[in-house]
Amino acid sequence: MLHVKTNRSDKRIDTTLGELIAAVSECAFEYSADTREAYDLARLVLVELLKGACPKSEIIERDFAGTMLLH
Repeated sequence: MLHVKTNRSDKRIDTTLGELIAAVSECAFEYSADTREAYDLARLVLVELLKGACPKSEIIERDFAGTMLLH
């Protein structure tokens, strides 16, 4: 179970990684002009959420331009 901090306090939301990805993707597609923009937005949001959820570990940002789209 992935624990995502809602803010800097001890409050947490218990969710699975799949549920998190689905929720972020749904919002990204709702507010984006096209598929490419939605995937880029979802990736940025997920990277920031995971960075905040794992403050002691480093997440190395990689260029995902060649990632195959699965939607």
